[in-house]
Amino acid sequence: MVTTRPIRIGVLGTHSTGKTTLCKRIEMELRGNGLTVARTGRLGKRAAQAGLPKMHHHTALSTEWIVAQGIVDEVSAVAQGGEVVLVDRVPLDAIAYWYAACAFRAQTPPRLERERLLALATTQVPKYDLLFATVLDESAPADTGHADDAGFRRLVDQHAHRLLANDNIPHQLVTSDPDSHAHAVEIAVQRCLAEVSA
Repeated sequence: MVTTRPIRIGVLGTHSTGKTTLCKRIEMELRGNGLTVARTGRLGKRAAQAGLPKMHHHTALSTEWIVAQGIVDEVSAVAQGGEVVLVDRVPLDAIAYWYAACAFRAQTPPRLERERLLALATTQVPKYDLLFATVLDESAPADTGHADDAGFRRLVDQHAHRLLANDNIPHQLVTSDPDSHAHAVEIAVQRCLAEVSA
């Protein structure tokens, strides 16, 4: 049975907090239950391949690219006709990284760019049926593919959760505790199965 629209599950949070692992686990469980799944991701790496700065060098331009490309990826995933679309890094995530990068460099995001890009990212929020926000565990080391700058990771975490709180955006917190990840997977699977069978 195919739903009239796909169920969208988004994830955001600082790097090395298990976003991609969570998406993979949800995808595996959903496929195991017979659902078709499309997953987006790798936006930071693709932005770097396009010659754009990332991490604490993030700019308004790289933020706009990641937000816009993320939206395009989601549209493409929906067009594939899957029952569930998993979004590894929702647009709001890029805003958190940009704010953190500016704070890291002791800069203030230009007001017009800040308002424009924040508006673009927040218009996407209502699309998600479920939104998971990972929580930084500072005792866990950063992935080897990322610069292990504890201060920058902390800034991204703070800005991501502040953005969610400022707009009272409904979301589920996911900590580094394996039980928290397992609970998030269970929530996602149960929600998807209920929606598909409705």
